[in-house]
Amino acid sequence: MYDPTVARLTYRALLGRRRALILGALPLLLIVISVAVRALAGADDQTASDLLGGLALATMVPLIGVIAGTGAIGPEIDDGSVVYLLSKPIKRPTIIFTKLIVAIAVTMVFSAVPTLIAGFILNGNGQQIAVAYTVAALVASIAYAALFLLLGTVSRHAVVFGLVYALVWEALFGSLVPGARTLSVQQWSLAVAQKVSGGDLVSSDVGLTTATVLLVAVTVLATWYAGQKLRSLTLAGEE
Repeated sequence: MYDPTVARLTYRALLGRRRALILGALPLLLIVISVAVRALAGADDQTASDLLGGLALATMVPLIGVIAGTGAIGPEIDDGSVVYLLSKPIKRPTIIFTKLIVAIAVTMVFSAVPTLIAGFILNGNGQQIAVAYTVAALVASIAYAALFLLLGTVSRHAVVFGLVYALVWEALFGSLVPGARTLSVQQWSLAVAQKVSGGDLVSSDVGLTTATVLLVAVTVLATWYAGQKLRSLTLAGEE
């Protein structure tokens, strides 16, 4: 199910100079802001939770997921270079699965690691806040990568749709409209973080069991459907 050649090509595409700069900008901003907040306000658990929840989990993680998920396959479909992969004796679900693993890995590295660093800067992991939000970022990375990889296979405007989901649905509706929170990856991952922290500073509107089921279901279904969409692409010689 995992192809090293596909993985190498995907890593090369995602970590090219321009995309790597974009991927690194948000984590750097989070850490710089965390240093400034710690210097000005000192170590405060509530401030740490608000910053990690509002900037890291609600904004940085989904945006990095958009870049990594759509970038893992969308550009290849747009410029036609995906034909190179499809012409090889590699099963198309294997291509999708491999690209998903790469997208997840990139999203985790550029979101969970800086979240952990920022958490320790802000309050030294008081009340397990840094670890809780890091776990949330890891969990969310899987679901976001699968969702945005699917978007990359079904639309030429995947980045636009991904940004709308990340910034409008997750960041805006997900925080303001109670009903929308149930269908929010952010809230699902917060349910896991709440369990890890065991305190009142991290909370979710979705129960842990429901969140776990939805995270698994969305990841599996998005990956399966992306594989089906890629399978439906035909080469000229196949017709």
